[in-house]
Amino acid sequence: MPDFPAATSRSRVRVPLRFHDGYAVDAEVVTFHGLTDGREHLAVVLGDPGPVPLVRLHSECLTGDVFGSARCDCGPQLREAVERIADRGGVLLYLRQEGRDIGLYNKLDAYALQDQGLDTYAANTALGLPEDARDYTAAAQMLRALDVGTLDLLSNNPDKASQLRDLGVEVRDRVPTGVFTTAHNVRYLRAKVLQTQHTLPLAELTGRAELSAR
Repeated sequence: MPDFPAATSRSRVRVPLRFHDGYAVDAEVVTFHGLTDGREHLAVVLGDPGPVPLVRLHSECLTGDVFGSARCDCGPQLREAVERIADRGGVLLYLRQEGRDIGLYNKLDAYALQDQGLDTYAANTALGLPEDARDYTAAAQMLRALDVGTLDLLSNNPDKASQLRDLGVEVRDRVPTGVFTTAHNVRYLRAKVLQTQHTLPLAELTGRAELSAR
């Protein structure tokens, strides 16, 4: 098993979640001591996790999660994940990794470059930043603290599954999320497929990208 410091649960509190579309569910929110990056990540436990819970690693997106930005698919993915995990039983790890961990201001700077024609990854590179700076060691610590050793991962991103496996977490299956396209995010989603092999329907996204360019 990879050698990294153990984290421990700091507090557990019941939180009733209410979404704009009327969906409601009660969750247990867990905080932690000893996370390697020192950030205030949260585990949102939903339903009865069971021996192989459904788990999502959701990177914080203020613009999408809070303000409903249509430039990404983060808000709809978060909403979908909460319901799917609650139905089956599992954990949503809400990770403070804004903009693939380049930070909010840098993400907005990257948006400005995307408006000039760069894709989401090229924009990061043009700013002298990594295409994706996320590290999931803290996520593995959180899962270990919750006694989750085997899981099904709700994600289109193969890197999340790969990193978790390298960190000693058994990812039994990777379960794709829904596809949430808008006229504003279709090029972003297509870049995810081409650059980082996200499991999204490329032909469909390409057609939508062509339509949005007209």
